[in-house]
Amino acid sequence: MKDTRPPNHATAPEDSGTGRADDNRLVGSDRVLAVLKELARHPDGIGLEELTRVIDSPKPTVHRALGALRRAGLADQDVRGRYMLGDEFLRMAFAHHEARPEHVRIRPVLETLAARFGETAHYAVLDGREVVYRAKVDPPSGAVRLASTIGGRAPAHATAVGKLLLAHRLDTREAVEQWIADAPLARRTARTVYMVDGLHRELEATRERGYGVDDQENEVGINCLAIPVYVTSRIIPSGAVSISALTFRTPMKALVDAVDDIRRALGHLGESGR
Repeated sequence: MKDTRPPNHATAPEDSGTGRADDNRLVGSDRVLAVLKELARHPDGIGLEELTRVIDSPKPTVHRALGALRRAGLADQDVRGRYMLGDEFLRMAFAHHEARPEHVRIRPVLETLAARFGETAHYAVLDGREVVYRAKVDPPSGAVRLASTIGGRAPAHATAVGKLLLAHRLDTREAVEQWIADAPLARRTARTVYMVDGLHRELEATRERGYGVDDQENEVGINCLAIPVYVTSRIIPSGAVSISALTFRTPMKALVDAVDDIRRALGHLGESGR
């Protein structure tokens, strides 16, 4: 009787109940994604030899992953033979970013705040133990600007936006202790609050005043004040807007004194349903 199964069924390894066949397929997918992520780290391109070494996979395997990405338009190869992200990937990424509700609604606020303070304004969301920057606007003038990038990450416990968002989720000492668990928090600077009791007290103070602060806790010479933003919910903040300032140019007291101005700039985006 003729076998009518698709060809890949005929050649795929049998699953003996250990999940090995599925694991092999997942490894292959993970490898393609690892190649894609590595390409994003090399705007000028990367050669096959170097890519193979970084990914720590056989050259033929990496080459096949590149082939799949190129066919999808997600990777490209220049005249030097170096690989980079493809135009289709960039088109998708920019289109997605521009269409995000927070980008459309929050960027004008960031532009206002950056111009008002002459400092960098961010919008960030919480992702586990880190915050992810979704939008950023640099000041229109000023020789010194922050190196943060859209999509970049920072430890939540050491940032104003992170502590503000954690304050809405970790409302007891026990919750803070469970969040830290067996993975100690990094002490980014001498001012970083990284122990359970200290962080619990900091989150309590943040809830009471309604804004988060970072007084050179993530990076020496930079302080920050963050206000919650309610884009998708009127109960739990979807993220936070912050002013990240150079301490010699805009000290923490200047940010705290202007907190009402920052709230007014946010308008209805800073209003909760409580």
